[in-house]
Amino acid sequence: MTPRSHCLLVTLLASALLAACSTPPTTRVVLLPQADGKPSAVVVSTEDGEETLSQPYERATAKLGAHGAPNVDKADPERVKQQNKTLFELMPPPAQSFTVYFEVGGTVLTAASQVTMNEALAAALARSGGEIVVTGHTDTVGTQARNDNLSLTRALEIRQLFIARDFPPVRIEAVGRGERDLPVRTADEVAEPRNRRVTIEVR
Repeated sequence: MTPRSHCLLVTLLASALLAACSTPPTTRVVLLPQADGKPSAVVVSTEDGEETLSQPYERATAKLGAHGAPNVDKADPERVKQQNKTLFELMPPPAQSFTVYFEVGGTVLTAASQVTMNEALAAALARSGGEIVVTGHTDTVGTQARNDNLSLTRALEIRQLFIARDFPPVRIEAVGRGERDLPVRTADEVAEPRNRRVTIEVR
């Protein structure tokens, strides 16, 4: 039976559960929920058919040598956790997100964001082996090219703050999105403070 998943996390978890729960002559695959609550799916196939698991704790069961697609039902979440306690203990903690804001036109954090930055630093340092994605944004004041550069500069400034606290540089990705993805939609050339930001994902 060959599971193929639309999500790497689901692939790993489904494979682990397959190994943990399989007892001849029956093989089972259970889809676990994503830590961030986002939807996911895994396709479980046999020689005679396939089924897609798309809801948390859906289970596909196939008897070795039997004909037809796997049978799909719903596993009991508590029983799955009890039977695979070690697997759940090895799962990484959920990602944490932080947003810091900047004074107009530059890379100076607002006073309130200094506090948020300290919280993000503490969260990153407390997570062994974690990774950080830093994404810079701007408002609509200035040209698109200028804002692309400014957003990346902001992201790199935040990245440097993590590096200064001895967080490994190879585990920090910094990108700039300019004035794209505005949380507050405005016309061009509007200085909106909520759009001048860097999002930090600690995972």
